[in-house]
Amino acid sequence: MSVEERRQETVTGSGAGGQAVAHGLDGDGPGVLAVSVPGLLALREDVELTLASTGKLLLLAAVARGIAAGDLDPAEVVEIEEDDRCGGSGLLGLLSGRRWAIGDLAVLVAAVSDNTATNALLRRVGLDRVAENAAGLGLVRTRILDRIREPRLPSHPPTFAVGTAGELARFAASLDGGEEWTRLMLRWMAHNGDRSLVPALLAHEAEEREVPDSVPEGRVWVANKTGTDTGVRADVGVMIGSGRRIGYAVLVNGPAGAEHALVGRARQAGLVIGRLAAEKRQKT
Repeated sequence: MSVEERRQETVTGSGAGGQAVAHGLDGDGPGVLAVSVPGLLALREDVELTLASTGKLLLLAAVARGIAAGDLDPAEVVEIEEDDRCGGSGLLGLLSGRRWAIGDLAVLVAAVSDNTATNALLRRVGLDRVAENAAGLGLVRTRILDRIREPRLPSHPPTFAVGTAGELARFAASLDGGEEWTRLMLRWMAHNGDRSLVPALLAHEAEEREVPDSVPEGRVWVANKTGTDTGVRADVGVMIGSGRRIGYAVLVNGPAGAEHALVGRARQAGLVIGRLAAEKRQKT
Protein backbone atom coordinates (compact mmCIF):
# COMPACT_ATOMS: atom_id res chain seq x y z
CA MET A 1 0.00 0.00 0.00
CA SER A 2 1.44 3.36 -1.02
CA VAL A 3 1.61 6.37 1.29
CA GLU A 4 -1.20 8.03 -0.64
CA GLU A 5 -3.37 4.89 -0.40
CA ARG A 6 -2.74 4.80 3.33
CA ARG A 7 -3.74 8.44 3.59
CA GLN A 8 -7.05 7.58 1.95
CA GLU A 9 -7.66 4.57 4.22
CA THR A 10 -11.17 4.80 5.67
CA VAL A 11 -11.35 5.70 9.34
CA THR A 12 -12.08 2.46 11.16
CA GLY A 13 -14.96 1.82 13.51
CA SER A 14 -18.26 3.63 13.54
CA GLY A 15 -18.41 5.42 16.89
CA ALA A 16 -14.68 5.51 17.59
CA GLY A 17 -13.78 6.42 14.04
CA GLY A 18 -16.40 9.11 13.92
CA GLN A 19 -14.92 10.62 17.05
CA ALA A 20 -11.50 10.74 15.35
CA VAL A 21 -13.01 12.77 12.52
CA ALA A 22 -14.94 14.97 14.96
CA HIS A 23 -11.72 15.83 16.78
CA GLY A 24 -10.06 16.81 13.51
CA LEU A 25 -7.40 14.11 13.67
CA ASP A 26 -8.02 13.13 10.07
CA GLY A 27 -7.17 16.59 8.78
CA ASP A 28 -4.41 17.70 6.46
CA GLY A 29 -0.82 16.98 7.34
CA PRO A 30 2.16 15.11 5.97
CA GLY A 31 2.32 11.37 6.07
CA VAL A 32 0.01 8.79 7.60
CA LEU A 33 -1.44 9.16 11.10
CA ALA A 34 -2.85 6.14 12.94
CA VAL A 35 -4.39 6.51 16.40
CA SER A 36 -6.07 4.00 18.68
CA VAL A 37 -7.64 4.10 22.14
CA PRO A 38 -9.60 0.84 22.51
CA GLY A 39 -13.33 1.44 22.55
CA LEU A 40 -12.96 5.21 22.31
CA LEU A 41 -10.92 6.28 19.30
CA ALA A 42 -9.79 4.62 16.09
CA LEU A 43 -8.08 6.14 13.09
CA ARG A 44 -6.39 3.80 10.61
CA GLU A 45 -5.75 1.51 13.55
CA ASP A 46 -5.36 -1.54 11.29
CA VAL A 47 -2.86 0.03 8.89
CA GLU A 48 0.60 -1.51 9.22
CA LEU A 49 3.25 1.16 9.76
CA THR A 50 6.91 1.43 10.70
CA LEU A 51 7.36 1.57 14.49
CA ALA A 52 10.99 2.53 15.08
CA SER A 53 11.89 1.95 18.75
CA THR A 54 8.27 1.53 19.83
CA GLY A 55 8.76 -2.03 18.63
CA LYS A 56 11.08 -2.58 21.60
CA LEU A 57 7.93 -3.05 23.69
CA LEU A 58 7.69 -6.56 22.24
CA LEU A 59 11.17 -7.39 23.50
CA LEU A 60 10.44 -5.87 26.91
CA ALA A 61 7.22 -7.89 27.15
CA ALA A 62 9.09 -11.13 26.41
CA VAL A 63 11.68 -10.29 29.06
CA ALA A 64 9.06 -9.28 31.64
CA ARG A 65 7.02 -12.44 31.09
CA GLY A 66 10.17 -14.56 31.24
CA ILE A 67 11.17 -13.00 34.56
CA ALA A 68 7.65 -13.41 35.98
CA ALA A 69 7.54 -17.06 34.92
CA GLY A 70 10.98 -17.79 36.37
CA ASP A 71 12.45 -18.57 32.95
CA LEU A 72 14.75 -15.54 33.03
CA ASP A 73 16.79 -14.32 35.98
CA PRO A 74 16.93 -10.51 36.07
CA ALA A 75 20.35 -10.83 37.75
CA GLU A 76 21.78 -12.98 34.95
CA VAL A 77 24.74 -11.20 33.39
CA VAL A 78 24.92 -10.71 29.63
CA GLU A 79 28.23 -9.75 28.06
CA ILE A 80 28.01 -7.05 25.42
CA GLU A 81 29.48 -8.30 22.16
CA GLU A 82 30.99 -6.04 19.56
CA ASP A 83 28.19 -6.89 17.14
CA ASP A 84 25.64 -5.66 19.71
CA ARG A 85 27.06 -2.16 19.75
CA CYS A 86 25.04 0.33 17.77
CA GLY A 87 24.85 4.09 17.47
CA GLY A 88 21.73 6.16 17.85
CA SER A 89 19.81 6.28 21.11
CA GLY A 90 21.24 4.94 24.34
CA LEU A 91 24.18 5.07 26.70
CA LEU A 92 25.96 1.71 26.54
CA GLY A 93 27.88 2.72 23.45
CA LEU A 94 29.60 5.38 25.58
CA LEU A 95 30.15 3.28 28.70
CA SER A 96 33.15 1.06 29.37
CA GLY A 97 31.28 -1.75 31.12
CA ARG A 98 30.74 -4.90 29.08
CA ARG A 99 28.74 -7.07 31.50
CA TRP A 100 25.20 -6.09 32.44
CA ALA A 101 22.34 -7.85 34.22
CA ILE A 102 19.24 -8.65 32.18
CA GLY A 103 17.16 -6.43 34.46
CA ASP A 104 19.54 -3.52 33.97
CA LEU A 105 19.47 -3.93 30.20
CA ALA A 106 15.66 -3.87 30.25
CA VAL A 107 15.70 -0.61 32.22
CA LEU A 108 18.11 0.92 29.69
CA VAL A 109 15.86 -0.13 26.81
CA ALA A 110 12.77 1.34 28.47
CA ALA A 111 14.31 4.50 29.91
CA VAL A 112 16.65 5.69 27.14
CA SER A 113 15.72 3.34 24.27
CA ASP A 114 19.26 1.94 24.34
CA ASN A 115 20.05 0.31 21.00
CA THR A 116 23.06 -1.65 22.26
CA ALA A 117 21.06 -2.99 25.22
CA THR A 118 18.26 -3.90 22.81
CA ASN A 119 20.60 -5.94 20.63
CA ALA A 120 22.16 -7.71 23.62
CA LEU A 121 18.74 -8.62 25.06
CA LEU A 122 17.42 -9.67 21.67
CA ARG A 123 20.42 -11.95 21.20
CA ARG A 124 19.92 -13.47 24.68
CA VAL A 125 16.16 -13.96 24.41
CA GLY A 126 15.97 -14.76 20.70
CA LEU A 127 13.82 -13.27 17.97
CA ASP A 128 11.71 -16.45 17.75
CA ARG A 129 10.83 -16.28 21.44
CA VAL A 130 9.92 -12.61 21.14
CA ALA A 131 7.66 -13.41 18.17
CA GLU A 132 6.01 -16.33 19.96
CA ASN A 133 5.37 -14.23 23.05
CA ALA A 134 3.97 -11.36 20.98
CA ALA A 135 1.58 -13.68 19.15
CA GLY A 136 0.37 -15.00 22.49
CA LEU A 137 -0.48 -11.43 23.48
CA GLY A 138 -2.50 -10.85 20.32
CA LEU A 139 0.24 -9.01 18.44
CA VAL A 140 -0.02 -10.67 15.05
CA ARG A 141 0.84 -7.92 12.58
CA THR A 142 3.02 -6.12 15.09
CA ARG A 143 6.47 -7.70 15.05
CA ILE A 144 10.21 -7.19 15.29
CA LEU A 145 11.89 -8.00 11.99
CA ASP A 146 15.56 -7.63 12.87
CA ARG A 147 18.02 -6.30 15.40
CA ILE A 148 18.94 -2.60 15.46
CA ARG A 149 21.40 -1.78 12.69
CA GLU A 150 23.26 1.37 11.73
CA PRO A 151 23.65 1.50 8.85
CA ARG A 152 20.82 -0.69 7.53
CA LEU A 153 21.87 -2.11 4.17
CA PRO A 154 19.74 -3.35 1.24
CA SER A 155 20.61 -6.93 2.23
CA HIS A 156 19.02 -6.45 5.67
CA PRO A 157 15.32 -6.53 6.56
CA PRO A 158 13.85 -3.13 5.65
CA THR A 159 13.31 -1.92 9.22
CA PHE A 160 13.51 -2.93 12.87
CA ALA A 161 9.79 -3.33 13.56
CA VAL A 162 6.34 -2.83 12.03
CA GLY A 163 2.85 -2.95 13.46
CA THR A 164 -0.59 -1.45 13.88
CA ALA A 165 -1.91 1.16 16.28
CA GLY A 166 -4.87 -1.05 17.16
CA GLU A 167 -2.77 -4.01 18.30
CA LEU A 168 -0.37 -1.80 20.23
CA ALA A 169 -3.13 0.15 21.98
CA ARG A 170 -4.86 -3.07 23.04
CA PHE A 171 -1.52 -4.34 24.33
CA ALA A 172 -1.01 -1.13 26.31
CA ALA A 173 -4.54 -1.36 27.72
CA SER A 174 -3.75 -4.88 28.95
CA LEU A 175 -0.97 -3.54 31.20
CA ASP A 176 -3.30 -3.22 34.15
CA GLY A 177 -0.90 -4.29 36.90
CA GLY A 178 -2.90 -7.43 37.60
CA GLU A 179 -0.02 -9.76 36.78
CA GLU A 180 3.62 -9.49 37.80
CA TRP A 181 4.86 -9.05 34.25
CA THR A 182 2.49 -6.12 33.65
CA ARG A 183 3.71 -4.46 36.84
CA LEU A 184 7.28 -4.85 35.57
CA MET A 185 6.33 -3.32 32.24
CA LEU A 186 4.63 -0.35 33.87
CA ARG A 187 7.63 0.23 36.14
CA TRP A 188 10.04 0.18 33.20
CA MET A 189 7.85 2.33 30.95
CA ALA A 190 7.29 4.90 33.70
CA HIS A 191 11.04 5.58 33.57
CA ASN A 192 10.95 6.53 29.89
CA GLY A 193 12.70 9.86 29.52
CA ASP A 194 11.03 10.86 26.25
CA ARG A 195 7.74 12.68 26.77
CA SER A 196 8.06 14.76 23.59
CA LEU A 197 5.12 13.29 21.66
CA VAL A 198 1.71 12.31 23.08
CA PRO A 199 2.19 13.75 26.62
CA ALA A 200 4.15 16.83 25.51
CA LEU A 201 1.24 19.28 25.68
CA LEU A 202 -0.42 17.65 28.70
CA ALA A 203 0.19 18.61 32.32
CA HIS A 204 2.03 15.68 33.90
CA GLU A 205 4.95 14.92 36.18
CA ALA A 206 7.53 13.15 34.04
CA GLU A 207 9.38 11.76 37.07
CA GLU A 208 6.36 10.26 38.81
CA ARG A 209 7.15 6.56 38.53
CA GLU A 210 4.51 4.88 40.71
CA VAL A 211 1.06 4.17 39.30
CA PRO A 212 -1.26 6.59 41.14
CA ASP A 213 -4.53 5.65 42.79
CA SER A 214 -6.04 8.85 41.42
CA VAL A 215 -5.04 11.84 39.32
CA PRO A 216 -6.28 15.40 39.93
CA GLU A 217 -8.31 17.17 37.27
CA GLY A 218 -6.24 18.82 34.59
CA ARG A 219 -3.34 16.38 34.92
CA VAL A 220 -2.41 12.93 33.63
CA TRP A 221 0.02 10.16 34.54
CA VAL A 222 1.87 8.45 31.70
CA ALA A 223 4.03 5.36 31.21
CA ASN A 224 5.09 5.07 27.59
CA LYS A 225 7.56 4.03 24.92
CA THR A 226 8.39 6.22 21.96
CA GLY A 227 10.01 5.57 18.60
CA THR A 228 11.81 8.03 16.36
CA ASP A 229 13.52 7.50 13.03
CA THR A 230 13.70 9.23 9.69
CA GLY A 231 10.07 9.80 8.73
CA VAL A 232 8.75 8.04 11.85
CA ARG A 233 7.32 9.27 15.13
CA ALA A 234 5.47 6.82 17.39
CA ASP A 235 4.23 6.70 20.98
CA VAL A 236 2.51 3.84 22.81
CA GLY A 237 1.56 3.85 26.45
CA VAL A 238 -0.77 3.91 29.41
CA MET A 239 -2.40 7.18 30.44
CA ILE A 240 -4.36 7.80 33.63
CA GLY A 241 -6.48 10.91 33.87
CA SER A 242 -9.01 12.18 36.36
CA GLY A 243 -11.72 10.21 34.56
CA ARG A 244 -10.28 6.93 33.36
CA ARG A 245 -7.25 4.79 32.60
CA ILE A 246 -6.57 4.06 28.93
CA GLY A 247 -4.08 2.42 26.64
CA TYR A 248 -3.14 4.36 23.52
CA ALA A 249 -1.04 4.19 20.39
CA VAL A 250 -0.13 7.00 18.00
CA LEU A 251 1.90 6.17 14.90
CA VAL A 252 2.94 8.73 12.28
CA ASN A 253 4.90 7.80 9.14
CA GLY A 254 5.85 10.42 6.57
CA PRO A 255 8.54 11.64 4.21
CA ALA A 256 12.08 12.32 5.34
CA GLY A 257 12.43 15.95 6.34
CA ALA A 258 8.86 16.24 7.63
CA GLU A 259 9.66 15.07 11.15
CA HIS A 260 8.79 18.40 12.80
CA ALA A 261 5.31 18.25 11.29
CA LEU A 262 4.97 14.58 12.31
CA VAL A 263 5.72 15.58 15.90
CA GLY A 264 2.97 18.19 15.68
CA ARG A 265 0.45 15.60 14.50
CA ALA A 266 1.39 13.24 17.34
CA ARG A 267 1.02 16.04 19.88
CA GLN A 268 -2.40 17.01 18.56
CA ALA A 269 -3.47 13.39 18.93
CA GLY A 270 -2.11 13.56 22.47
CA LEU A 271 -4.44 16.44 23.30
CA VAL A 272 -7.41 14.37 22.17
CA ILE A 273 -6.22 11.34 24.15
CA GLY A 274 -5.72 13.52 27.21
CA ARG A 275 -9.32 14.72 26.97
CA LEU A 276 -10.52 11.13 26.77
CA ALA A 277 -8.53 10.25 29.90
CA ALA A 278 -10.19 13.16 31.70
CA GLU A 279 -13.73 12.11 30.79
CA LYS A 280 -15.71 10.42 33.53
CA ARG A 281 -16.90 6.92 32.72
CA GLN A 282 -20.57 6.84 31.83
CA LYS A 283 -22.61 4.75 34.23
CA THR A 284 -24.55 1.92 32.65
